[in-house]
Amino acid sequence: MNGAESLVRTLVKGGVEVCFANPGTSEMHFVGALDRVEGMRCVLGLFEGVCSGAADGYYRMTDKPASTLLHLGPGLANAAANLHNAKKAGSGVVNIVGEHALYHIKYDTPLTADIEGIARPFSHWVKTSPTSKTVASDGALATQAANVAPGQIATLILPADTAWGEADGVAETPAAPAAPKPSKEEVVAAAKALKKPNSMLFIGGRALRARGLELAGKIAAKTGCKVQGAGGTARIERGAGRIPVLRLHFVIENAQAQLKGTQQMVLCGAKAPFAFFAYPGKPSVLTPDGCETTVLCPVEGDILGSLEALAMELDAMNEKAAGVAQPSRPERPTGKFTLDGLGQALGATMPEGAIVVDESVTTGRGFFPFSAGAPPHDWLNNMGGSIGFGGPVAVGAAVACPDRKVICMIGDGSAMYTIQSLWTMARENLDVCVMIFSNRSYNILYSQLADVGAANPGPRAIDMLTLDRPTLDFSMMSKSMGVPGGKAHNLEELTKQLTYAMSQKGPYLIDVIM
Repeated sequence: MNGAESLVRTLVKGGVEVCFANPGTSEMHFVGALDRVEGMRCVLGLFEGVCSGAADGYYRMTDKPASTLLHLGPGLANAAANLHNAKKAGSGVVNIVGEHALYHIKYDTPLTADIEGIARPFSHWVKTSPTSKTVASDGALATQAANVAPGQIATLILPADTAWGEADGVAETPAAPAAPKPSKEEVVAAAKALKKPNSMLFIGGRALRARGLELAGKIAAKTGCKVQGAGGTARIERGAGRIPVLRLHFVIENAQAQLKGTQQMVLCGAKAPFAFFAYPGKPSVLTPDGCETTVLCPVEGDILGSLEALAMELDAMNEKAAGVAQPSRPERPTGKFTLDGLGQALGATMPEGAIVVDESVTTGRGFFPFSAGAPPHDWLNNMGGSIGFGGPVAVGAAVACPDRKVICMIGDGSAMYTIQSLWTMARENLDVCVMIFSNRSYNILYSQLADVGAANPGPRAIDMLTLDRPTLDFSMMSKSMGVPGGKAHNLEELTKQLTYAMSQKGPYLIDVIM
């Protein structure tokens, strides 16, 4: 077999079963190998940012890395924004990036680029395969790196001649090292902190899965501590029968209100809370003055093992978890659009097992209370802040979980970054309902102007924030890419559209005209 085939076989043997691809000339031997090797599902994206975001969504729902297939330096650069988001979310991804044949690079032809230089800021592990004989072992090491907790970005660069040259065979993928557990001293220190008044357990990562939340609820019942979710969350398991937790708010003043009075904070799977941006006259550190912070488990640690150890130290394992959400649904809303009404419409219609991919940015910040008692579901947020996240992550989540409805909420400005994801949804017949909140602007930036001190913006400043002249018509765009849909101008129409979309399989788009 050639190097490309040895790599594909190694990836499949190592548990990489999906490739989100946008290939070019240098990757044709890899494409050819995909034809000859069983076990690798190939999903085409019309833009590399769709591929990298889809790999992120796939990992969030399976805890297994997918691969991307990208064309040279520019293809990797196109994928970089969603690789940034995946890296911040702790998602494991194996990037396969084509390169010119090694002997051809010196001629500096048009697509020649410093691929390793492009890859390093967005990768934990980077390597260029030097020969076709090492491609398989390099692929195995890339897969191992992607599986390092909580999940890492591994980028393997595949020169064309290493892809077409003769290979030695398939390599075994070494097991990733186990996530580090807390020391006895760290567990005791965390338990001591939570026994004090005005304490908070601040959680992220897999602490926000159902088992982690159950343990956090037991700890809260035993100690009386408050449980608070981090602002950026890769995946929260929510709904009836689970412990509800709020994310830390984006707005500094609201976040400070959530943390007010906290004197002891224990971190598990989350970093200490800091402001998303710097603002004149506002703090970067969000914890109250004098609050003592104790690290039980860093983001790369054994989060569930840490919570179990803490619960046992507190003798809380037999406690009934505090605050379990009871089944409830909001009434179906009517009238003009309001932010609460939008949350109610979602909470009233979402089915059991739904996966909500949330890039609503400003519109959806207050949606959580209206779905706290909805049937069990997952909620995925953007942790890296680079927009164009929602559609691609929804693609990956739908590929990962074909029997579950994916609900993707996107602002209109964000949607335009990776609108090509609709085409992939149609091509793969993915069960995704896309809601685009068409407020005709980069709505978040209006408040940001005031927050950074740019009061009373003039017409040129406002012109940079509006999405008109011409008005975007998402229902027409989606139809052109094979996704049926409709428009909603009020809450009755939205609820009707959502009810229809939840009853159907396959992609559907709702243009929410706000």
